[in-house]
Amino acid sequence: MIDIFTHILPATYLKALEKLAVNGKVSSTQVENLRRTNPVLIDVNLRLKMMDEFPDMVQVLTLLGPPIEAIAKTEEAVDLAKIANDEMAEWVAKYPDRLFAAAALPMNDMEAALNEVDRAINDLKLKGVQIFSSINNKPLDSPEFLPLYQKMAQYDLPIWIHPLKDITEPDYPGEQGSRYALAAIIGWPHATSMAMMRLACSGILEKFPTLKFITHHDGGTVPYLAGRIKNSPFKYGNLKRPITASLRLFYNDTAVQGNVPNLMCAYAFCGADHMLLGTDFPMVTPDLVKETIRSINEMTITGSEKRKIFEENARRILKLPV
Repeated sequence: MIDIFTHILPATYLKALEKLAVNGKVSSTQVENLRRTNPVLIDVNLRLKMMDEFPDMVQVLTLLGPPIEAIAKTEEAVDLAKIANDEMAEWVAKYPDRLFAAAALPMNDMEAALNEVDRAINDLKLKGVQIFSSINNKPLDSPEFLPLYQKMAQYDLPIWIHPLKDITEPDYPGEQGSRYALAAIIGWPHATSMAMMRLACSGILEKFPTLKFITHHDGGTVPYLAGRIKNSPFKYGNLKRPITASLRLFYNDTAVQGNVPNLMCAYAFCGADHMLLGTDFPMVTPDLVKETIRSINEMTITGSEKRKIFEENARRILKLPV
């Protein structure tokens, strides 16, 4: 099994953040909040010990948010991305049978981001890159990001999209922050859906037909709202094909905490070929990892389709040996 979407907070990256916080170059509050997160995020040996409960599973590492470009200015962001990617590559090289990784990028400097893509893929042997559903409040179809999509289409490796909605921002005017953490629980799937729609409506997936995006949490609400999207009276840009044809090109992970109807909804929309095992480890407990595995096994689909979700699709898009 290949867990396509797990998270890590590299120790060297965290130390670099702490140094910048001391010098007043990044938010000390954000760094302190990261320090208090799950220790499995930071300690790879703890991660591997917990992974022993799942001996048939390997993980793809992605850098824990907040996005680098949201917490550091250009020069610092470039250095932070390199530090994070170097440590992830170090762990991947040490445990090649257990870990892969997607590169973090300094998205507030596109030239530096493109250079880091080349370094991460060619030198560090990482398997793609991660971005967030918005980049410093800009939508993913902003023209300045097109060079990244062109480059990743040329590499034929995926772009992971992690949802982003700040829980410190109120959901309603006059409130303080997002009550009950609804920005994360409900807001993140919505942010994923908005990013998918903007990429599809803008024609980016028509312009770069080999481009591969991996979404978190089963494609957000797009599969559930497919009929509403398809039959909308509003015009979706100047597309050459139905909007749903582009939306079905996204690869959607299974990080929905064991909800079989949720998975079947995504399956009905995009099919088994565009679903990937994803657990959100270690932001969920081992019991919820088991629930994710159980939910895939309980889907009313064929055994060969389950194998695609558990492993074969990931091997194909990450260009791993069969």
